[in-house]
Amino acid sequence: MAYVISDDCIMCGSCASECPCGIISEGDGKYVIDADSCVDCGTCEATCPVGAISQA
Repeated sequence: MAYVISDDCIMCGSCASECPCGIISEGDGKYVIDADSCVDCGTCEATCPVGAISQA
């Protein structure tokens, strides 16, 4: 199950820099995860300082 980033995202970029697959990018007002490429490692969720990332 892929991870998703909620509207609580503060655009800090910590998730994008830590993603081992490089599939997190800047979206419109928040970062977004390419769900089709997500390998469900959970690195992004553990890195997010505001808890804006969870499994879909």
